Amino acid sequence: MSALAVAPSALSRLSTELYLRPKLLLILLLAPPLLWLGVIYLGSLLALLLQSFFYIDPFSGTIVHEFSLATYEQLFTRANFDIFLRTTTMAAAVTVAAAVLAFPVAYYMVRYASLRMKALLYLGVMLPLWSSYLVRVYAWKLILAKEGIVTWFAEQAHLVWLLDALLAVPVVGGPSLSISYIGTFLVFLYIWLPFMILPVVAALERVPASLTEASADLGAHPAQTFRKVIFPLALPGVVAGSIFTFSLTLGDYIIPGIVGNSRPFIGQAVYQLQGTAGNIPLAAAFTIVPIVVMAAYLMVARRMGAFHAL
Repeated sequence: MSALAVAPSALSRLSTELYLRPKLLLILLLAPPLLWLGVIYLGSLLALLLQSFFYIDPFSGTIVHEFSLATYEQLFTRANFDIFLRTTTMAAAVTVAAAVLAFPVAYYMVRYASLRMKALLYLGVMLPLWSSYLVRVYAWKLILAKEGIVTWFAEQAHLVWLLDALLAVPVVGGPSLSISYIGTFLVFLYIWLPFMILPVVAALERVPASLTEASADLGAHPAQTFRKVIFPLALPGVVAGSIFTFSLTLGDYIIPGIVGNSRPFIGQAVYQLQGTAGNIPLAAAFTIVPIVVMAAYLMVARRMGAFHAL
């Protein structure tokens, strides 16, 4: 009976102490997540950064644990620089295409769609995210294959010549869409498009309809209203969506491994170097590259107000 009486009393005193010392309460609440973030996430990044300053001995093939920039020098060899250029070009292309496709969809959802249609469009945007990532990628592998539905449709529409001309384009073409940069681009665009649409919708919903009405009352054409009123105010949403599409494309290694040719992207290079090749320092140096790129990108995005649209 006395133990039961003591327990509530102790809890009451503890509750009073925490109430009187809000800073202590804040520290206790934030300590677990901050420890997890600091030790597990930032700690692993720091270990990765340290590994990138080591190098592989060319004779023994072992890792030399001495500070050196030799590994970073390897990033600027022709083969490794091509990997960086290939990945960033694909990420930029996917981001621009996603913005072009997402904006009219988002604008229709915000300005013209009824509540029922808007709900259906939201469902259509979100529905692919509820299925397995790998299932969607492999489904596109079959769709883009030489015996897939795209080729069948081209045959039915007598557009095989157009498909062949597209596949004959140097660099981006290939034997079929599933073994080409065009196919890789299409799959990236499909997978990450919802991450562009949703921030743009959020940004457009913040644009008051009264501004567009005032623009029309002042004699502006619809194109002028879009260029000088709507787009500048919605731009933070586009930039916010580009953070997702650009970063996710930059670090992905599954899609290029399933759809595309044998030329690796950064994610594939990191996987191969730390797995098959056992070159941990070069894999770590490759991993630092997208971190630096995204850090610079996020600074620019912050200046453009992208974080307000998230």
